[in-house]
Amino acid sequence: MTIAQWFRHRSVQPLHIAGDHGEGPVIILIHGIASSSVTFRFLEPLLVDRYRVITIDLLGFGESDAPATIDSLRLKAPFILVGHSLGSLISARYAAIFPARVARVVLISPPVYLAPAELGNARTRSQVGAYLKAYEFIRANKEFTIANAARVGRLLGIATVFEITERNWTAFILSLKNCIEAQTSISDIASVKVSIDVVYGALDQFITPGTMRIIEQMRHVTMHRIEAADHVVRKRLARAVAEVIA
Repeated sequence: MTIAQWFRHRSVQPLHIAGDHGEGPVIILIHGIASSSVTFRFLEPLLVDRYRVITIDLLGFGESDAPATIDSLRLKAPFILVGHSLGSLISARYAAIFPARVARVVLISPPVYLAPAELGNARTRSQVGAYLKAYEFIRANKEFTIANAARVGRLLGIATVFEITERNWTAFILSLKNCIEAQTSISDIASVKVSIDVVYGALDQFITPGTMRIIEQMRHVTMHRIEAADHVVRKRLARAVAEVIA
């Protein structure tokens, strides 16, 4: 069952716009898996003095039951699209499909993977394979995953923005399977027509250096590696992203 099919079988509420603040060029912030707009609590205040900043809860997460659709915002001018983690993969995909709508793309902590068979470097192939096996285990063991979600979040240092419950389980596993495990992010990033900034922490638990090297070779991509930062958009990473956007 796809995400769209699942939602058609539910009585859903309209898209939840978590925040719409400031004036100026539009920035849309797209959060990651098992999270919500709380992801950007440190970033949004750094942008609202110069931009109209829109945050949304999408794909059954946060306060939004329905899939998020940027079309519902009825924006007239191209906007800056900023995504974190899963949201960065969605942002790259959107920009690749709708190039005229996006003025610029910023990808924060993108968990970009290729199929292990497509990777020549043995170390990178092993790293990516380990991630994919872990994700498959998480999907196949619902009770274990939900029961240990808080503990895993604390262990990874992402507890403040990471929540898996009965309510968001279907959205979580479909997002994990279809958007992260079966992603098209490398080809999406390559086909985007506007400039892309990739901002990630040197301590990011979900980044594989091998795939980052593939991305950084693309002419329209600028990489920003932030020391002493991990996967979560804490204050240090938020400041770095705000500086990149400025």
